[in-house]
Amino acid sequence: MPREESFDHHTFISPFTWRYGSEEMRKVFSEINTRSDWRKIWTYLAEAQAEYGLVSKEEAEDLKSKMTPEHIDLKRAHQIEEEIKHDLMAEIKTYAEQTPVGGGKIHLGATSADIEDNIDALKLLQATDIILTRLVNCLSSMADNITKYADLPCIGWTHLQPAEPTTLGYRFALYAQDLVLDIASLENLRQSFIKGKGLKGAVGTSASYKNLLKGKAEPSQLEEKVMSRLGLDAFPVASQTYPRKIDHLILSALSSIAQSTHKFGLDVRILQSPVFGELSEPVGKSQVGSSTMAFKRNPVISERMCSLARYVSALPTVSFMNASYSILERTLDDSANRRIIIPEGFLTIDECLTLYQKISSNITVNTASIKQNLEKFGVFAGTEAILVEMVKQGGDRQKIHEKIRRYAFKAWDEISSGRKNPLTEMLTSDSEIRAAIPPNTLRDLLDPSNYTGDASDRAKRFVKDSIKPILSRYTDRLGRKSKTRF
Repeated sequence: MPREESFDHHTFISPFTWRYGSEEMRKVFSEINTRSDWRKIWTYLAEAQAEYGLVSKEEAEDLKSKMTPEHIDLKRAHQIEEEIKHDLMAEIKTYAEQTPVGGGKIHLGATSADIEDNIDALKLLQATDIILTRLVNCLSSMADNITKYADLPCIGWTHLQPAEPTTLGYRFALYAQDLVLDIASLENLRQSFIKGKGLKGAVGTSASYKNLLKGKAEPSQLEEKVMSRLGLDAFPVASQTYPRKIDHLILSALSSIAQSTHKFGLDVRILQSPVFGELSEPVGKSQVGSSTMAFKRNPVISERMCSLARYVSALPTVSFMNASYSILERTLDDSANRRIIIPEGFLTIDECLTLYQKISSNITVNTASIKQNLEKFGVFAGTEAILVEMVKQGGDRQKIHEKIRRYAFKAWDEISSGRKNPLTEMLTSDSEIRAAIPPNTLRDLLDPSNYTGDASDRAKRFVKDSIKPILSRYTDRLGRKSKTRF
């Protein structure tokens, strides 16, 4: 008996079926879409073979009449699969039952991977297009943040300790630069590496096609006709499948995007903590942070994004083993997990980037906390300018360094006791320092807002030189958004 097919919430269904990812991405990897595409390539193959007299025009037309999604009969195909244990052959038999004229010519000369791998490659192209759209929209949102906050000084943090000042716009530029690198990586993959197997038969030699076409054409000519109809380039050589290295490259690129989203999300989570209090992701008016602690404003969007990104980071390992363990012309031990890791890899990143854009386009900047942290810790950075200035005037660098270090550690003790940072007063009261540097100049050097280097200019140039050219290439995609359920 065929297994019962009931996929509502009374049984386990994947979170990607309804919670994570967009309908647009789900459609790419849907079973109906997949089988309709299989029928499309079977039809194109029959049409090309008709040009060589291997299939009649009537047979090809019969196949064409039943290749669209509304003709897919999953229930019947699964009944057949339950008996024969082969999903593609089950679809062939179902298709043949619906096409009494042309059904006997379906899959002529082909092996399963001639169908499946070419359609998988088409899915990779469609899915990367969606991800590129998401990336570009995230980049656009981040560019707005860079421009808006390019001149806003804030304390920098290294080792989670206060460091030298930077600007908030420059920090946003760091996140944007990750996105720029991800876009370049995905574009390169799409343009140069994502290709289909083509039509090369059981071990890639095209033996079956050569026999069919004997005296009529070369297998490569048939292959070119079908692939042209599909709008897909083919690898010049292949085994039974397209190189599984492609899956590894794709999932590695998705993992790289996951890293970008995780880095941004983790920083937001840290800076939303009241200890820092500088940034906050959007919080809904009715949002519940905790079932117990009603006061909580947890960074749930960033946490979800980081959680999903962590999952994608593990997927390249599976694709590495698939490619590495594909013995000789092929083994089938990649098939089952590829049904999971490729769709879920794309759906996860689809969700991550949707969340990324939601955060970046609605981020709350707490300028009061930024100013407070800058005033509390920023003066430490000014000590480097004092050191340089006194050495320029002939002072002993090591002795001056030690003097400043002692003052700084006393100031840290005061801050740790909950008192105001006294470092400015300590340094301006030191007779040696005051003799070398006038008080007004000294206070200017200790003002952290004057010690951000060229951060503002670099941030603005980055938008102009690196981001805007990308956005101009993708003008038609800007503003396309994906709705996430939660």
